[in-house]
Amino acid sequence: MANTIHVDIVSAEGQIYAGDANMVFVPASEGEIGIAPRHAPLLTTLKPGEVRVQIDGQEEQVFYVGGGALEIQPKQVTVLADTAARARDLDEAAANEAKRNAENVIAGRKDKMELAEAQAELARAIAQLRAIDRIRKKR
Repeated sequence: MANTIHVDIVSAEGQIYAGDANMVFVPASEGEIGIAPRHAPLLTTLKPGEVRVQIDGQEEQVFYVGGGALEIQPKQVTVLADTAARARDLDEAAANEAKRNAENVIAGRKDKMELAEAQAELARAIAQLRAIDRIRKKR
């Protein structure tokens, strides 16, 4: 396809997506990045959130990533996620339960390590719920 960039989204479980896109949005550690064809090379980390893949004439595809790394080349985007799933495959009840559990640990003010783990889990659960909400709004 003319004026596209190849996108690969992979995690330890396997490849989640491979294909061309006109625009890709990713949750980089310092904020959301929009990636178009011929983007300058970049290597950065990802925070939990949504990866959105836009292809002309098709519905936007939404994926959840639990963090990881991003490599951008002028003709290719590679998302190496700690965990990844299509947003439509996320379990809302499990995400809400994880959010409640993390909030309870944070409220209990345990040791620093436990608090940091709970904060990371809370960020992942909130990112999953946002991805679920985005899919719900499209329907």
